[in-house]
Amino acid sequence: MRPEWGPMYGPDAVSEQHLLETSIDRLPTGAALIGDANFGVFSVAWTATQKGYPVLLRLSLPRAQRLAGKALQGRIDRHIVWRPSREDRKAHPDLPVDACVKGRLIVRQVQPDNGVAPFLLALFTTLPDPVREIQKLYGQRWNIETDLRTLKSQLRMEQLSCATPEMAAKEIEMGVAAYNLVRAVICLAAQESGLPPRDYSFTRAARIVESFASKISCAASEQEAQRHFDRMMYFLQQAKLPRRKRKPYPRAAWGVGEKYPKHKT
Repeated sequence: MRPEWGPMYGPDAVSEQHLLETSIDRLPTGAALIGDANFGVFSVAWTATQKGYPVLLRLSLPRAQRLAGKALQGRIDRHIVWRPSREDRKAHPDLPVDACVKGRLIVRQVQPDNGVAPFLLALFTTLPDPVREIQKLYGQRWNIETDLRTLKSQLRMEQLSCATPEMAAKEIEMGVAAYNLVRAVICLAAQESGLPPRDYSFTRAARIVESFASKISCAASEQEAQRHFDRMMYFLQQAKLPRRKRKPYPRAAWGVGEKYPKHKT
């Protein structure tokens, strides 16, 4: 779907939550909204459910503890009624007096597969699925992080080169369209091989599509275009990711740098 954007600084600055709430109407019918703790706020859950979309949101531990009304434990699956706090109503004065979202609070101690220490994962959802399916569904959210990394690094969208809002809109839309084109071609290759689409290298696939796109578009006949397309699909089957036997290194944060001592007076 078309992305939503806005100014990050200045008098007209908008938050990520506001951008999401504005773009919810573009979701297709039957979609569900999955968000990390940055979007695990009442306004997002309220807006999505009012428009008929189920939510699966990660909550910060203080917010989850406030909703639970007690200290969090490793195994919680209870129905709750999420009501806006005083801060929520101050930030969203248009909320109705009886505004609330009915759903489930799920808390589990999870063990990441990269070997780091286990931690408590708190989720709020309006989905009726079993807890294991809810956890599995939220785990797929990590694909969003890798997609954003690809958009920034491979498509060089980390810093836009344009100078006007109109050109920024065009650059963002064309960048996302190019990304979706490569992903669509990868899906075609995955259908032929029977492998998951994520088993293909996006970087290699993008280079292959870029090499054959001009040949396909400038083909003199439909038969010639089909030959170029078949060759492109052949090379795409060689763009599978290697099967790594060793586990990846655990994620770690950069250390805090040393501070220089103050000058003596």
